[in-house]
Amino acid sequence: MPSPNADHDIPSGAGRILATTHWSIVLRAGWIESQAAEEALEQLCRMYWYPLYAYVRRCGFSPADAEDLTQGFFVLLLDRNSLAGIKREGGRFRSFLLTALKRFLVNERERQQTAKRGGGRMHFSLDELAPEERYQFEPVDHVTPDVLFERRWASTLLELAMSRLRTEYVEAGKGQLFQRLQPCLSGADDRVAYAAIAEELGMTEGAVKMAAHRLRRRYGEVLRAEVAQTVFTTAEIDDELRYLIASAR
Repeated sequence: MPSPNADHDIPSGAGRILATTHWSIVLRAGWIESQAAEEALEQLCRMYWYPLYAYVRRCGFSPADAEDLTQGFFVLLLDRNSLAGIKREGGRFRSFLLTALKRFLVNERERQQTAKRGGGRMHFSLDELAPEERYQFEPVDHVTPDVLFERRWASTLLELAMSRLRTEYVEAGKGQLFQRLQPCLSGADDRVAYAAIAEELGMTEGAVKMAAHRLRRRYGEVLRAEVAQTVFTTAEIDDELRYLIASAR
């Protein structure tokens, strides 16, 4: 059974190992049985369910089968025994999940059965997340399941970073400022009416522009921290950030 400190698996020169990442959550869940480890892993399932569901749907499965298969995959992922053999081999967390999902689908096809919703130890169901309702907004194009997964993984990370940034501002009593300046985070800075915002919020235009600058900088920091959760070493963060931005376009 792997140790959560099995750092000898890291190639030399790979960069500083990130202490707390999605990788460490998976490894800890496979190494030690605890309520906290199980809850942390289940939270990851809640965060990243849609890119996986979109992949299964794009593979040609019906909405019902895609929901059952995605749910079944998460049940397997939450099974401590299925994680016991995982080692720290580096790489992106998204690649680990997609590879594991592909293997799961192959096994399911061979057995010609699907895991039913709500089985195993899952404490949430995809039913409550309206997966097919969300999938209906996907563009009607011919991108492969892998490409669609990469796009939705990127958009999920961007959404997570934006949500955390919004929470920071709301908790600091700056929710209205965030709401008014949020468009500048999507490259629409030239369309942000700084003078109008300043008058509305009782600030000077210069103060609003400075606040926008700080918001953009903080967004970059939060996004970088979010990406850091999905890689294995600090050396991989910048490459993953570039991939993320390119995939989200």
